[in-house]
Amino acid sequence: MATIRPASPADVPQILAFVRELAAYEREPDAVKMSETELLRDGFPAPGESSYFESLIAEEDGEPAGFALFFPVYSTWRGRAIHLEDLFVRPRFRGKGIGKALLTRVAAVAVERGCRLLFWHVLDWNEPALSFYRSLGAETMDSWRRMRLGDEALAALAATSRERRRWES
Repeated sequence: MATIRPASPADVPQILAFVRELAAYEREPDAVKMSETELLRDGFPAPGESSYFESLIAEEDGEPAGFALFFPVYSTWRGRAIHLEDLFVRPRFRGKGIGKALLTRVAAVAVERGCRLLFWHVLDWNEPALSFYRSLGAETMDSWRRMRLGDEALAALAATSRERRRWES
């Protein structure tokens, strides 16, 4: 039977390994730009600083089997929410209820914190995940599209803000 526990700073190398395995599964093996240093800083900050994320580790017979990584967000329509960024179970541990145990624990955290929503994104081709989530009562929100700015586009847009401040001065 799997055990689920909060991640600790000592788990950072394992978290990064899980992230890389997930990226490979999602057909983006070279997309991970994160480092252990960044994960440590953002998930396990110095006293008095805020954490950007929390993580749970699943172990089967003491062996790392999977993880969940999540963080608080706010819905102007519904209030408090949690975004599940990653839920991953290593292939040899799948079918043992570990994914459900991780998701159940994140849902419990959401309810304990007064959240009205728990949401995440799923690749449209990942039918095993889609079926799993639907079996738990999750809704697919086909009418919404995820948007993002990254790297150069983010820097370019931010630069226009700096330019605007100069014009307004």
